[in-house]
Amino acid sequence: MSALAATIETYSRSNPSPRYRELTALYAQAHAGGLPDQNIKPQDLFNGVSIIPQLPKIQLLCSRLGAKTLLDYGCGKGLQYRAQNIKLRSGEIIPSVQSYLGFDRIHCYDPGVAEFQTFPEGQFDGVISTDVLEHCPEPDLPWILDEMFGAARKFVFANIAAYPAGKTLPNGENAHCTVRPQEWWDEIIAPVAARHPGVFARFEVSKGYQA
Repeated sequence: MSALAATIETYSRSNPSPRYRELTALYAQAHAGGLPDQNIKPQDLFNGVSIIPQLPKIQLLCSRLGAKTLLDYGCGKGLQYRAQNIKLRSGEIIPSVQSYLGFDRIHCYDPGVAEFQTFPEGQFDGVISTDVLEHCPEPDLPWILDEMFGAARKFVFANIAAYPAGKTLPNGENAHCTVRPQEWWDEIIAPVAARHPGVFARFEVSKGYQA
């Protein structure tokens, strides 16, 4: 077992690392007040629309696996589920995320947003996480990944940025605190996925911004 994987025995949701607590507080501050030094208003920051480029991939999983309930892990402000007439990269216009994905129920979770900071009980057909894991500190990733898989009945989908963010947090540090290549992520995801053999996993690591 790697040193990183072993931290799952040290840190957990009930006992996250000091770094996790620090970052959660910084994100809560940014969500509430925006980033004035970067001219970013609260409503324009981490609003959830980063899911849009990933919708066709998620829709395919929902369709093939019959997923009707979803957990959005790290949903931001959740504005993606209020938006209408959304334009996809292909040029297709969809009425809404819900109608496109065909789910009956979505639960939004984000520790930095007061409205969504309570982690739900029970399981969901699918767990999705778009542009989130790179914002999480390395020592906490094992328990975060285990939590995501544990909440999923059928699949987990995540895309991860392997490059610095275009914005900084209120303390001046880059918003992407874990910038690692695909091979590194594969190493820490594999043992977690092995504990959940009935859950299909698709993790994609991107080396550049996807509009």
